[in-house]
Amino acid sequence: QPASRFTDDTVMALAVADALIHGRDFAANLRRFCLWYPRAGYGAMFKAWALDDTRGPYQSFGNGSAMRVTAVAHAFETADEVLAAAMASAAVSHDHPEGIKGAQSVALAALRARQGWDGPDILEEVTDRFGYDLGFDLDDIRATYSFDATCQGSVPQAFVAFREARDFEHCLRLAVSIGGDSDTIACMAGSMAGPYFGVPAAIIAEVQGRLDDRLRGVLALFMQRYPS
Repeated sequence: QPASRFTDDTVMALAVADALIHGRDFAANLRRFCLWYPRAGYGAMFKAWALDDTRGPYQSFGNGSAMRVTAVAHAFETADEVLAAAMASAAVSHDHPEGIKGAQSVALAALRARQGWDGPDILEEVTDRFGYDLGFDLDDIRATYSFDATCQGSVPQAFVAFREARDFEHCLRLAVSIGGDSDTIACMAGSMAGPYFGVPAAIIAEVQGRLDDRLRGVLALFMQRYPS
């Protein structure tokens, strides 16, 4: 699809990555990247926050906290470090408990995937720590699922897509197949599936080719700093 483009998920995930590389303030960096890419597809409340330096967190439980957290799982080595950094990256805007929970759960699952845990063990830890109900199959919801940009209404779906996947591309296809906030569900599911299955070289090349020089540079530097 030649018209395919990156969305706010990519911009914000790389804003977090850039903050980790350089030790920058999460809030300031999220705002900076939003100003660079103002039409990437942000939610209205987040964009209002990003464009006003005087605004603090606004009790959001949107899935923006979980879609941008991927880099945290690769920049730290222990669960405690990842959970703390995930909270810090979320709480500057998404300080509602559900917003923090979404970010922490995705980051922890991605860490465990990177550490070589089996899929069932990853999901067992997620349900034990965070209480998500993952007792459904995507086939059960595909006909009725609708757009839901909350963590509560999209993070469990990402975990189930990961659970049902046989490889990285299949995971993304499953995440998109239910509709709804497709780019974000696939982003969250891909955060786990990437380190778990590995990402095919052809997909890496295709995606990197759709980034601009700035975003491609951030990604390259992060991958150099954190080779995992």
